[in-house]
Amino acid sequence: MSKLLSTLAVVMLFLATLALAPPSVEIKNDAFAPKTLTITAGQTVTFTNDDDDAHTVTATDGAFDSKGLDTNGRWRHTFTKPGTYAYYCQLHPFMKGTIVVKAVTQ
Repeated sequence: MSKLLSTLAVVMLFLATLALAPPSVEIKNDAFAPKTLTITAGQTVTFTNDDDDAHTVTATDGAFDSKGLDTNGRWRHTFTKPGTYAYYCQLHPFMKGTIVVKAVTQ
């Protein structure tokens, strides 16, 4: 029984850590991961380029643009309004991602 409780405690700690981790998108292997990220309005997303090539994070509607991010480069953007934000890499237009911003619930 104590092994089960110990395992349960580890799982709960892991889930709590995930819930507290700031939202982020990794750029690697010419892709955004996760491809779709859901957040709450007011949250800031960190985009990190873990690729060998430079990349951008550019909204398809022009709402935001990171400019070029070299390897290990980071860029943050705060999403203040609910909605769906499609973005891509200007240097590699086949790279696409989406941020879904939900309203803050009281």
